[in-house]
Amino acid sequence: MTHRFGKYLKEKRDEKGFTINQLSLYSGISAAQLSRIENGKRGVPKAENIQKLAEALLVPYDEIMRMAGYYKPSDTKQQEQELPELSEKDERDIAKDLEKMIKNLSNDDAYSQFDGRAIDEMEKEDRELLIASLENSLRMAKRMAKQKFTPHKYRK
Repeated sequence: MTHRFGKYLKEKRDEKGFTINQLSLYSGISAAQLSRIENGKRGVPKAENIQKLAEALLVPYDEIMRMAGYYKPSDTKQQEQELPELSEKDERDIAKDLEKMIKNLSNDDAYSQFDGRAIDEMEKEDRELLIASLENSLRMAKRMAKQKFTPHKYRK
């Protein structure tokens, strides 16, 4: 695992056209330590240093953590693919539930507010992100419930 991560790190550094000294400057990790990691003479760095490397190399944190061996290879995308698909009725139910949630968040006496503000008072981008997050959560919950409660003989 150590050598594989070092090779991955070197490849990413080369892709960006960085020298070890440049990566050291951008990440705050010594050039000597980076060299030892790349050559497999040093173990996988701590998560906080991997975060620094991800930011310096502009690599997704999940990707670099997976390559470092912090995340198991069984990916949530693979698990998500194994979940049942949603029917048209499920889609309508999700849309209704989402509409109710947004309505409940819209007024001043809403049961949930963010920083003391109703959803209508949020910036457009924040509001859109919140709604997308709620929709994704509803979709995932519906798919997981379908898998859990559908008898085996009716599963495809």
